Amino acid sequence: MDHALVAEDLSRSYGDTTALDGVSLAVERGEVFALIGPNGAGKTTLVRALTGTTTPDSGAVSVFGSPPDAVDENRIALLPQAFSPPERLTGRELLAYYAGLYDESRPVEAVLAEVGMAADADAWYETLSGGQRRRICVGTALVNDPDLLFLDEPTTGIDPAGRRDLRSLIADLAAGGTTVFLTTHDMAEAEELADRVGLLADGRLVEVGSPEALVAAHGGESRLVVETAAGTDALAGTDYRVSATRDELTIHGIGPEGIGEAVTALERAGIEYESLAWTQPSLENVYLELADERVAEEPATAGGAR
Repeated sequence: MDHALVAEDLSRSYGDTTALDGVSLAVERGEVFALIGPNGAGKTTLVRALTGTTTPDSGAVSVFGSPPDAVDENRIALLPQAFSPPERLTGRELLAYYAGLYDESRPVEAVLAEVGMAADADAWYETLSGGQRRRICVGTALVNDPDLLFLDEPTTGIDPAGRRDLRSLIADLAAGGTTVFLTTHDMAEAEELADRVGLLADGRLVEVGSPEALVAAHGGESRLVVETAAGTDALAGTDYRVSATRDELTIHGIGPEGIGEAVTALERAGIEYESLAWTQPSLENVYLELADERVAEEPATAGGAR
């Protein structure tokens, strides 16, 4: 495979706290890889190790076949979660400043348009909203037209329309051959954008796979939730697997093609209901399942991974 990024058995500790515990992964060129995990799982430490801004205690990182600090700076870009550029510059001035740090850079106006800031490019950074600031910050990571782009929580603080636009931009970058390593707490974002997803918990990479594969393996079943006071006995004698609360009856394992038959069974049983809602498992279900399992397996410790 043609890998843009390879990490082998990375470990990093801060005093008595283990931030990374033997993490290995490989990201192909042109792939969008999303890293998810609880706060304190070690995501930021892993990004720092992969970009060469933190030296692991053990293990090795290869970026385009070389150590991170030996890679041409034009080929790699990082947008950290915490980024505070000079506030008394306009968005246009900020992008021009960062573009000037590279031997070759993209046109500032084109980048402003891509991140949706062309109309507000002459406003001082300090006067921009949180979402507008984040758009400008994303722009600073794009001015060198990187081959490998690290985005640490890129859509934090951005309104829904802005998130949609940035997701579209990330998808376009990947379609054009840019490798994107993304950390996010937004499971819908990871599910929409990522070719593969890795779950990091307690410094260990618990699971890696495509969103579809992870949902199939760990997401649980689709289900039909019926708003009714009827209990599980209401469908006794049928093949349905059901559970109930005081005001809901859940029929488990129902695919979209089986909804009509299930409704017929409810009517035959004389069950009165207010509403029906069919839900299917998502990456959020995977996250909750695997993260909860990890917490249950690990004994409580003082402190946490950074």
